[in-house]
Parts: sequence; structure tokens; C-alpha cells
Amino acid sequence: MTLLDEVLAFNQEFVEKKAYEPYLTSKFPDKRMVIFTCMDTRIIELLHKAMNIQNGDAKIVKNAGAILTSPFDSTMRSLLVAIYQLKADEVFVIGHYDCGMTGLKGETVLENMKKRGVEENAIETLVHAGIDLDEWLSGFEKVESSVKKSVGIIKNHPLMDKKVPIHGLVIDPETGKLDLIVNGYEN
Repeated sequence: MTLLDEVLAFNQEFVEKKAYEPYLTSKFPDKRMVIFTCMDTRIIELLHKAMNIQNGDAKIVKNAGAILTSPFDSTMRSLLVAIYQLKADEVFVIGHYDCGMTGLKGETVLENMKKRGVEENAIETLVHAGIDLDEWLSGFEKVESSVKKSVGIIKNHPLMDKKVPIHGLVIDPETGKLDLIVNGYEN
């Protein structure tokens, strides 16, 4: 049985037993917040428990390292939609210690891509088009600095409501302890 078959078999039973009923909610976040965080496996449930977030309480946006690569990327669009269309009133940027993006070099990712079959000419085409793949695929040196940078991009975005608090935190993926980096109420 493939992983896909396993997921679909479980899902069929989940739906037939109406196991989804405890999770029914609206598309609007009850706590009127949007969380931008990392996709790390260790914080999928931990972050929610550590913040007392239940299904329906918050909009959640995730990517590798909770890094905004551009003020006009899809993550920023999602945050703006959460604020202007989905009734979120605060933004929480939450990185975590021991992140896979800490110290990550784009050249390492590119080498792994080549090992898995991405052809050199595909990479060269992007480089000749002006895309700095090494920069685009790189991580950060300190999670606290990365969180501050993402908070700054969001806060200073020309389309962001200046009254919306943008908070920055870092979670310990072992204990769930949250360290405050930026208090959005003070800025």
C-alpha cells in the first residue's frame, strides 16, 4: 500500500464516521489572529497547544523558516487577505530554535537538487534570467534576526493597516516555550 492509498483509506473512514464534526467552524478566526510560522514537523501540534489555539481560532500561514522572501510574495498576500478579508486583527510571526533554515546555504540545496535529477541547464537558465538561486534558497544565521526582519517587512508593507500589531516570537520545539522578540503593541 502506498502512502497515498493509506491516506485515502483513512480519510474514507474518517468521513464515514463523521470524525470531522468536532472541527466544524467558520472561515473567520475566532481569536482574530493570523500566525505566520515555519513548516517544521515538531511544531504542527505543539505551537497550537503552547498558544492555546484550537481549530477555528487562527489563520495559519507556513513556509520554510517563516521567512518572507519578498514584500510581494504569496505569504505576504496571504497575510493581507487574512487582515482585509478574513477578519484577522493581529499578526504573529513565529520562528523556532533549531530550524532547518539556520545556516542553510543555497549552494547545498542546489547540489541536492542536482543529485535528485534537476539538470544543470535548468539551473543555468534561471541564473541567466537574473534569479539569484543561492540567495533565494539560503536560510538565516539567527532565528531572532530572521523573525525581526519578517516583522519589519510586514509592518512596513505599503498595503498593511498600520493599526495592526505585528508580533515576533520564537518557540522552543522541545518545550513549547515562547520567547518574545517583537511586541507589536509597542511599535
